[in-house]
Amino acid sequence: MTLPTAPPDDKNIPPLPPETSSQTGKDTSQVGQVSQSPLLPPAAPVIQIQLPQRKAIITYTLLAVTICVFAIQIISESLTGYDYPALLGMKVNPYIQMGEYWRLMTPVMLHGSIAHLAFNMYALFVIGRGLERHYGHLRFAMLYFVAAFCGNVFSYLFSPKASLGASTAIFGLIAAQGIFIYANRFLFGSQARAMLANVIGIVVINLLFGLSPGIDNWGHLGGLIGGLGFAWFAGTQYQVIQTQSGYLMQDTRQNTRAWLVAIAEVAIFTISVFLR
Repeated sequence: MTLPTAPPDDKNIPPLPPETSSQTGKDTSQVGQVSQSPLLPPAAPVIQIQLPQRKAIITYTLLAVTICVFAIQIISESLTGYDYPALLGMKVNPYIQMGEYWRLMTPVMLHGSIAHLAFNMYALFVIGRGLERHYGHLRFAMLYFVAAFCGNVFSYLFSPKASLGASTAIFGLIAAQGIFIYANRFLFGSQARAMLANVIGIVVINLLFGLSPGIDNWGHLGGLIGGLGFAWFAGTQYQVIQTQSGYLMQDTRQNTRAWLVAIAEVAIFTISVFLR
């Protein structure tokens, strides 16, 4: 018979000494220990990383303004028989040579048909929202218009045909998305390679499609180069930092750097216009 070592009403009951058999005097406490379940390893901690939460203000603004400009084009042609916005803003080499340099930027807001507009605006909607979330409003706007400018300059340098459309900027966005995936591939793990292959495939297919008559592939290529250069030197590059509330993604690139890159690209392409 085993006696308790402390009163039953004591809250701090110490462990009992090993029980012994009243007949043999042997320790029998090991019997209970053998039947115990082994301890499970602690569960792995869940790490939550907070990504930037920004609304795609610039993307939606570009969509709205571009659609409104196309509406003005339709109204102008319906009322007067002439598409005055296109006549005044599309890329036309002789007019640029006469000093109408705004034609190296304004074509990004003009389109030749509803199908043309729909294709470019769909691409802007799909790609632009995600990029703007990571790039921020100002840097995304710089990317869009720098790519558009570079594309129109390339078209001016290598194509004598008149052209218009936002596809110069869209190709810049596609290039920037590829650079973003590559520069932040630690976020995507094993999927990064497949995502990059998908971006490259989209570029190749669209450049091949651009070989069709009536499509300004030089503008596409220039926009691609402009977006590639901007994204490589000024695009978002994350690092993970630990805070009191968890882990946060912090961009190591600042807007000052983006301004310098944008100015440098615009300057280089502008010089090429005057050297033509």
